[in-house]
Amino acid sequence: MSRLPVVAVVGRPNVGKSTLVNRILGRRAAVVEATPGVTRDRKEFDAEWLGRRFLVVDTGGWELSPSGELTQNIRAQTEAALVGADVVLFVCDAGAVITDDDAGVADMLHKSSLPTVLVGNKSDNQSQDLDVSHLYALGLGNPVAVSALHGRNIGDLLDQVLTLLPKAPPDTKRDMARLAIVGRPNVGKSTLLNTLLGEHRVLVSEVPGTTRDPIDAVVELDGEPFRVVDTAGIRRAPKIGQGADYYSVLRAKGIIQESDVALMMIDGVDGATHQDQRLAEEIAEAGVGLVVLLNKWDVATSEEREATRSSVADRLGFVGWAPVLTLSAKTGSKVKRIGSAVRASLEARQQRIPTGELNRLIRQWQETHPPPVRGGRRARIMYAVQAGRRPPMVVLFVAGGMLGDDYLRYLENRLRESYDFTGSPILIRARRRTRANA
Repeated sequence: MSRLPVVAVVGRPNVGKSTLVNRILGRRAAVVEATPGVTRDRKEFDAEWLGRRFLVVDTGGWELSPSGELTQNIRAQTEAALVGADVVLFVCDAGAVITDDDAGVADMLHKSSLPTVLVGNKSDNQSQDLDVSHLYALGLGNPVAVSALHGRNIGDLLDQVLTLLPKAPPDTKRDMARLAIVGRPNVGKSTLLNTLLGEHRVLVSEVPGTTRDPIDAVVELDGEPFRVVDTAGIRRAPKIGQGADYYSVLRAKGIIQESDVALMMIDGVDGATHQDQRLAEEIAEAGVGLVVLLNKWDVATSEEREATRSSVADRLGFVGWAPVLTLSAKTGSKVKRIGSAVRASLEARQQRIPTGELNRLIRQWQETHPPPVRGGRRARIMYAVQAGRRPPMVVLFVAGGMLGDDYLRYLENRLRESYDFTGSPILIRARRRTRANA
């Protein structure tokens, strides 16, 4: 899976960055107001022009001398957005003089050496296009006069962007399964990737947070190639003001959603924490396969091993379907077992239950253990169908009352007893049948 090129839209407050983003997208996705500073968080959107796909990133207004914590955080976010950018759209107000904030953004871009298109926005007619000449003083090449509000010259601007985007390599690994190594900081994620690669390719340090950007590599497990991504350690509720750390966590969470299987690493000495619990919840909700790895097993004492197993059973019981492996990423002990666990998870995600068989089982389980009465009414499952794979999703059409989460868990447990869904979540959705479609 090739990474989409990233186009970051930057500039001082109230120059029309979000309006330009909306124009590029062809829809109102970014919030737009006349008040400076409306965009506080970095936001990413899928965009396309002339068949080329890319990500466009809307950022907050950059200020040279932020006056408070909020504007300082906005500035940090904008600077962090440049870390993963391939091309920058630097937006200025075509009808205004160059400000200290404009000059500050220009200086930052000069130091970054990123390909940059200078945009003179709010040029609403052809006679105003000449008004952008003063922007040459920023030293960033020919300014492109546009009106994001009215759509003037947006096509010309995007044509220029395409010439600067990196060429997409042939995606020869399109069918290659994608694995994400995730976990809290300093649990051994980069060490594991280096061990799988058989080389010291990823920086490993005792200092938590060494890995900020996802590290992408191809490794072989049991002779089969997989694309493996080592992500930044996911901390508890990262603050916006943490700049690059904040965005590294967001990118890590995005990687999870794009993956087929997550290799969730837990420190075998410290055991599973509430942070691990929240991360496992996020993986399951995303419909991603899961293999739990208890690392540092070689240095854990017998007491620590027992406490770790207990903490996993206690905090991760809701993902009891995930295989749990003990290993040492540092020495490579038992690392080879990961391949078979990953393969089992991938096969489970692909599994499909025939509709007739699924309905026969649902009727049987429902007769044995009917749904409880809720609000004076008892729900009845009229029909069931597996609506998708990767992950397996079962949709239940229900008449009468509502099915509670407890009954959905009951059905999931019965499905797992009948079919091997090891390593894969099962999504079960209930839809009430109305009189019109009953």
